Amino acid sequence: MEKPRALIAMSGGVDSSAAAALMCSRGYECVGVTMKLYDAEQTDSSRLKACCTLEDAEDARSVAYRLGMQYYVFNFKEDFREQVIGRFVDAYERGETPNPCIDCNRYMKFEKLYQRARVLGYDTIVTGHYARIAYDETSGRWLLKKGRNAAKDQSYVLYAMTQEELAHTQFPLGEFESKDEVRKLAASYGFINAEKHDSQDICFVPDGDYAAFIERYTGKQYPHGDFIDESGRVLGEHQGLIRYTIGQRRGLGIAAGKPVYVCRKSVADNTVTLSDSASLFSTRLTARNFNWIAFAQPPEHPIRVAAKPRYRAKEAPATAEAHPDGTVTITFDQPQRAITTGQAVVLYDGDTVIGGGTICQ
Repeated sequence: MEKPRALIAMSGGVDSSAAAALMCSRGYECVGVTMKLYDAEQTDSSRLKACCTLEDAEDARSVAYRLGMQYYVFNFKEDFREQVIGRFVDAYERGETPNPCIDCNRYMKFEKLYQRARVLGYDTIVTGHYARIAYDETSGRWLLKKGRNAAKDQSYVLYAMTQEELAHTQFPLGEFESKDEVRKLAASYGFINAEKHDSQDICFVPDGDYAAFIERYTGKQYPHGDFIDESGRVLGEHQGLIRYTIGQRRGLGIAAGKPVYVCRKSVADNTVTLSDSASLFSTRLTARNFNWIAFAQPPEHPIRVAAKPRYRAKEAPATAEAHPDGTVTITFDQPQRAITTGQAVVLYDGDTVIGGGTICQ
């Protein structure tokens, strides 16, 4: 009887390495793959925090060799440039604040890599995400669930997964309750990266200066404009809309005599509206491009949910209502701070992801 075949997405980090070890121990015929997405800048500071470096690929190769796995690098740079970097830049130019990690998961790992795995005859793809997948006999649907490790749960960035992708994906680390357990597992195999740091920044902007990256990428200089208050009074000059996001306080260069925050951005008239903290709170948002995981069709009536309007936000009780045009309105029981267009809102029922979409207003 032939072994089931697993394609392991290996970033060079400890999580994907531990996932590879677990799949090998479960009797799968495993092959490791690093997706070459971007030529990371090798500065001293960026090397400490970014992913996708040459060092990362060498770490992944070392782990694969230790496990007796074949190892390959797939060049997906053009796809990444179009589907992730391009979308990132376009969103900023629309006045939004995107989360490119969601697009990377959606278009790279669980679309491009999945398609390649199917062509090559693999039964499942495997990543080191902290999340779980379960099949619900009652609904006949695959469900995405939170990882057992609440501090590392990554279900938020996986909300766009389809039923087909969920059916052919495994997250071996989903049952682990602490990162220490994962590191101990990696150390028991003698992996070179057992104590390796976690990557923290966006791989193509390792220094965190999004505006400078966008200017280099597009070759544009984004026009300065007016900082205004909520009555329209000019408070000063901003340095280009791409440099600001909702809720921002630092780096404004405004002496208002009190704390002020970015509460609105207008591409139409190139203004940034500043106000006090109270103006950042709202109870309602609308999301587009919504992906329902728990339901085959959008619910016909409003449903109660726990909604998460950004990656680091706490879930908040809310009511979600789907509309005929595909958008979904989420109304929170309590006002939420700095709801931001371009970010994702993800809905939960306990530890199950109901679905998610991109905040558009």
